[in-house]
Amino acid sequence: MPMSENGRNVKGSHELAGFRKEQRAEGPASVLAIGTANPPGIFFQSSYPDFYFDITNSSHKTELKEKFKRMCEKSGIRKRHMYLTEEILKSNPNITAHSAPSLDARQDMVVVEVPKLGKEAASKAIKEWGQPKSKITHLLSAQPVVSTCRARDYALTKLLGLRQTVKRVMLYQQGCFAGGTVLRIAKDLAENNRGSRILVVCSEVTAVTFRGPNESHLDSLVGQALFADGAAAVIVGADPIKGSENALFEIWWTGENILPDSEGAIDGHLREVGLTFHLLKDVPGLISKNIEKILKEAFDQFGVSDWDDLFWIAHPGGPAILDQIEGKLQLGSSKLECTRSVLAEYGNMSSACVLFIMDNMRRKSEESGRNTTGEGLEWGVLFGFGPGLTVETVVLRSLPILTS
Repeated sequence: MPMSENGRNVKGSHELAGFRKEQRAEGPASVLAIGTANPPGIFFQSSYPDFYFDITNSSHKTELKEKFKRMCEKSGIRKRHMYLTEEILKSNPNITAHSAPSLDARQDMVVVEVPKLGKEAASKAIKEWGQPKSKITHLLSAQPVVSTCRARDYALTKLLGLRQTVKRVMLYQQGCFAGGTVLRIAKDLAENNRGSRILVVCSEVTAVTFRGPNESHLDSLVGQALFADGAAAVIVGADPIKGSENALFEIWWTGENILPDSEGAIDGHLREVGLTFHLLKDVPGLISKNIEKILKEAFDQFGVSDWDDLFWIAHPGGPAILDQIEGKLQLGSSKLECTRSVLAEYGNMSSACVLFIMDNMRRKSEESGRNTTGEGLEWGVLFGFGPGLTVETVVLRSLPILTS
């Protein structure tokens, strides 16, 4: 072994190369388990306008209420789950106003409820995975708003009873595209750290964005008609252990695009009144205009050019986005069925949505007798859409459904 100037042994370049190789996994990162959770409170979309305008003392704004009713009717949503209840809202009148100082009250709720909801989803994923929690090496989480110096992934670590040495990565305020971001980061972690097992948690609670209606800010009403609460968790790791771990999807490629001419399309600001939400440009049009170019960048390398040959997991930002994607790409009528189903039953849960859709797809594939987790197809795409305007792209390969 070579000696350094001070007489100590040092590894040669060949040995160091071997050390680097030993750190890396052999195969691609895989999704090994999925868990989801929602708060118990359920709001049906058909009656939500009455509730919303009543709880915000705005029932006299009849024209605005009619506009909101039309938004809810066109939303493609049947019901949503929310932490905020009538009792909580009545005891916090500043939250129900459009622009009253209320950030402290909102953050006091979120700092407790976000980790709590994340724990519920993560516990389900860990149970399905079937391995001891001590084997989790990394915790990667996406959550809505920074509120304390002691990060919420610390609280999640404690709630789940993870090792104190677990390596944590925290994403804040990324918005709806973060469901793709976490898979991109998890892939890199899994493939560059042999034997690692990454617990990924996306937990979203809308207590920071709820506010009363205002005639000057109709775009804020769009968010009130769409957003909901939910958490989803996945276990990601490479080289699954045969007989002990069941891989559901392999993650083969990831990409991120900021769409041209989209600056300010979706705008959000954390203020004393909470997190404000604004739509300033034609988001569905911007996405549909660029979607085929992004697909070609992702799938030319895999020899796929017929978008109907893919299974689809697309973030349901709203029905207009889905309609324009279908029209632009001339997709079959069932391609976005799993996405529309999650939108209908849960609403837009921001970063957690795509993981809910992934779970929905593998379960429907199994129930319908398909031979793979991706509706019987080999290759699929996961899209996250959000502020920027940012598009996260994840190329997935579905795997055989194991029958017991």
